[in-house]
Amino acid sequence: MNNSHSKLLYWIASTAALASCSGEDKPQGPYNIVYIMTDDHTAQMMSCYDRRYIETPNLDRIARDGVRFTNSFVANSLSGPSRACMLTGKHSSENRFFDNSTCVFDAEQQTFPKLLQKAGYQTAVVGKWHLGSMPTGFDYWEVIPGQGDYYNPRFITMQRDTIVERGYLTNIITDKSLEWIDKRDKERPFCILIHHKAIHRNWLPELKYLNEYEDKTFPMPDTFYDDYEGRPAAAAQEMHILEDMDIIYDNKMLHKDKQTMYKGAYLSFIGRLSPEERKQYDEAYAPIIEEFYKKNPQGKELAEWKYQRYMRDYAKVVKSLDDNVGRVLDYLKENGLDKNTLVVYTSDQGFYMGEHGWFDKRFMYEESMRTPLVMTLPEGFDRKGDIEEMVQNIDYAPTFLELAGVKVPEDMHGESMVPLLKGEKPKDWRTSLYYHFYEYPAEHMVKRHYGVRTDRYKLIHFYNDIDVWELYDLQQDPKELNNLYGKQGYEKITSELKAELKKLQEKYKDPTRFSPSEDRSEPR
Repeated sequence: MNNSHSKLLYWIASTAALASCSGEDKPQGPYNIVYIMTDDHTAQMMSCYDRRYIETPNLDRIARDGVRFTNSFVANSLSGPSRACMLTGKHSSENRFFDNSTCVFDAEQQTFPKLLQKAGYQTAVVGKWHLGSMPTGFDYWEVIPGQGDYYNPRFITMQRDTIVERGYLTNIITDKSLEWIDKRDKERPFCILIHHKAIHRNWLPELKYLNEYEDKTFPMPDTFYDDYEGRPAAAAQEMHILEDMDIIYDNKMLHKDKQTMYKGAYLSFIGRLSPEERKQYDEAYAPIIEEFYKKNPQGKELAEWKYQRYMRDYAKVVKSLDDNVGRVLDYLKENGLDKNTLVVYTSDQGFYMGEHGWFDKRFMYEESMRTPLVMTLPEGFDRKGDIEEMVQNIDYAPTFLELAGVKVPEDMHGESMVPLLKGEKPKDWRTSLYYHFYEYPAEHMVKRHYGVRTDRYKLIHFYNDIDVWELYDLQQDPKELNNLYGKQGYEKITSELKAELKKLQEKYKDPTRFSPSEDRSEPR
């Protein structure tokens, strides 16, 4: 697309946006969009949501100066599928990217960056992609292969070259993103996706933060010793901190005589450090390793020791991420872009920080289905504080399009959040959410399941090699410990939720559907 044609399209987009937002005290546009997304960052580890664990001052700036969504969810709690939902505004059933192990994203399909690009926007993505195919719909992209490397990472360029950059990945992604924003055509709006690997397993810290949080003892979740009574699918997973967290790969307890399944992968990760960097890294962990093997904790003592190590390393990675979010916010303000830019921060899903004894995600339970979502709004949007309506990651695409004055395609499943950002309370806003997790058998062995969530109840059906239903009253049992399915007194709500589930599966054209006519598991 030549420059004059792009500017013409920008003028058209600008006119459309102004028309769509015309009227007294209405927002004007089009606006720039800075969409920052991390991997596996859970709301428990953001202090604007939860103050028990760490402080995240720069992330909190976004919430303080803008809005915080208190009911933000994903449609499929897994990295690749979540990204596909975000790009397309559609559930996995329609974008066809079901899981990380068997799928490649169809790069030819409709995505919001392509639609913005057609409307004259400059588009870019930097960092994690994790969709198998190469990015499309972007004027500029530079992405990491697969999960990427924290230390001295590799990047794939638009020329399909793989290059190695020196430094810590979170810093480098921000460097590249700000460089692109700085060099863009200043006469046209832009949308950039800043996609971090952080805070993905195995939580390798920036070297300057190796000793952070080492004097902190994190509080234990009160569900850490969950016995999974009445929940066989929860009992069958392989993401337990005591049993499944690798003592070398995850907890960094490297020992020449100790062999674990992922020791080789760990050695390759830290092998990317220069000799000087590796010396600094080893010096930080050496006393911890020595003390661990000397004490040789077992059972409950080992579980709680692994939990503390996990929390400390995770928190260190968050600290670097928070620094870099601050860098982006400062750049926008210093360059006069803060007034006309929507800044979004979220994660591709939630994560377990010891709840139910777990790490990782995948389940439809709250800790992994929920995701943090905060936004700093451009001028013209006066909404501040909390937004309580239920939103989902399929809503990002239509929101960005409407904000840009671009018609939202009718086949998108998501709903634009622009009315919520204007302070409106739409009477027809959704009252239920659909969720579907497909990746089984696979890493962590979480059973396939789908379900429906309302403001109070959640109904889940685990299927494939299991046929188990779970029902939770989130008001009375927010930690989802008491499965009410089949219990007397819950027949009516169960029937209503199954009807809603069927309606959503039909609406989103999910080929794996619950059929009430075939159901033999009605509560007795």
